[in-house]
Amino acid sequence: MLLELDRITTYRGPAQILRGVSLAVDHDEVVCLVGRNGAGRTTIIESILGLLPVRSGTIRFRDVDITRLPPHKRAKCGIGYAPEDTGVFPELTVAENLMISRWLSETAKGEETEARVFAVFPEVKLLRPRQGMNLSGGQKKMVAIARALALAPYLLILDEAFEGLAPAVVKRFRDAVTAIKGMGIAILIAESNLASAAAIADRLYVVERGEIIFDGAPAEAMADETVMRTLRG
Repeated sequence: MLLELDRITTYRGPAQILRGVSLAVDHDEVVCLVGRNGAGRTTIIESILGLLPVRSGTIRFRDVDITRLPPHKRAKCGIGYAPEDTGVFPELTVAENLMISRWLSETAKGEETEARVFAVFPEVKLLRPRQGMNLSGGQKKMVAIARALALAPYLLILDEAFEGLAPAVVKRFRDAVTAIKGMGIAILIAESNLASAAAIADRLYVVERGEIIFDGAPAEAMADETVMRTLRG
């Protein structure tokens, strides 16, 4: 497996959020974390990235224990991340936002990496001179994913990649996920909508109250009355 979480427990302040979460993402696989708001999806992602400390359990990436590594070293290991709020630096140009990942990466190869990024998002190439503050919501999400790809990652993590987008734009992003998978990059996506997740995922995990209550194919999840009842609330 590319990524393995083994019974991790994570707190936010005094509150325990994750309770013995185990999951895995294999090479070339699209995996979705599905759950209602507050279920623990973002906490799982922030635990993987090192943005929240894991109280117990282990995280392994490419057969290396990264449980105690700081976030920037996890990125250097090949974990790209596009947050829900995009994290695009408003006063930097799009080109400068992309350059940050290339500076950090130990595997990115200049023009080759740039070509791969623009193959997925040709729109971003035209946006390079524009400052982050002058981008639309959809453009910011595009740049955030492009910046994560500029790291030349083995794993791309997307938090609420389709949130707040028009249906036509959502389709554009789904096509991008398919293209990224075709490059041999594994993808882990946090998604609140099961239908959106089912359209792109090879497998999915359903998260509820900080625990994994389902692991399997999207069709199996949609046929599971307990899962559907949980997601509907």
